[in-house]
Amino acid sequence: MDGDQGLTPDASETETGTASAATTATREVPSHGVRRRLLAFIYRHRTLQMLLLLVPPAGWFGVVYLGSLALLFVAAFWSLDPLTSSIKHELTLKNFQQLLTDSVYRVVALRTIGIAALVTVIDVLLAFPIAYYMARYARPRTRAILFVLVLLPLWSSYLVRVYAWRVILAPGGPLEWSLAQVGIPGIAIYPSDLAIPIVFSYVWLPYMIVPIYAGLERIPGALLEAAGDLGARPSTTFRRVVLPLAFPAVVAGSIFTFSLTLGDYITPGLVSTSQFIGNVVYTNQGVAGNVPFAAAFALVPVLVMLLYLFVARRLGAFEAI
Repeated sequence: MDGDQGLTPDASETETGTASAATTATREVPSHGVRRRLLAFIYRHRTLQMLLLLVPPAGWFGVVYLGSLALLFVAAFWSLDPLTSSIKHELTLKNFQQLLTDSVYRVVALRTIGIAALVTVIDVLLAFPIAYYMARYARPRTRAILFVLVLLPLWSSYLVRVYAWRVILAPGGPLEWSLAQVGIPGIAIYPSDLAIPIVFSYVWLPYMIVPIYAGLERIPGALLEAAGDLGARPSTTFRRVVLPLAFPAVVAGSIFTFSLTLGDYITPGLVSTSQFIGNVVYTNQGVAGNVPFAAAFALVPVLVMLLYLFVARRLGAFEAI
């Protein structure tokens, strides 16, 4: 009897411990089950996976980028008090009226848009032969070397490249010396308006070569062979087959060159004395403190690019990016 009574507490403790473990397991199983069901539900819905991946960057994009654009748009309708130089948060159209009536700002806007278009045309003329050779004729090793040479300038600083061209185009620089050797002395392009498209064309050229190369590489070789079999000359094949198929890629590259030139203000200030939209915006925002007028003028390239992107989309450029 004594022995049986001595075993009774241990059995009770064992039963109590078993009951506690069972209770704990019962509490943990539902939490793990809910988690597994949730993960299984997400795994079965690919759209939900993409949404969860895009929420953080899309939220950041919406707050920082779109939020700043919205603030820019609102600030364009404010005004600057001429006496206190304080910003009046009252909606007005004075800034836009000044842009439309003052011929100086119209000239600046037209100059900026015109040089951006000129740079785009120059880059197309320079990039197309290079991209065509890389896509159709270059061997794999040669193509890789050309790719490195095209992208190599992007590995250096933007300012280093601009200052290098400033030295090349300056009086007494390599360009003037080279022209003097062939009987054309006294040619110095810096500082002048001619230096702007030259420098811009060099700086943005890789952004034109890569999209055009991608568009040319996607053209099936069978189409070119079929055109030859049908009696088309190489010039006819290039004009009626290659150019139409590569045109969306050209437009895609022009988006980069045109927009980057349109918004740049560093190069014009370094190689020329002419004003661009970016220079006027920088002066009014940083020096004069006229933030509302700077915001209004900054909307000009935004509207121009919206129109340009609309046209580019109709031409199928987004499919070639």
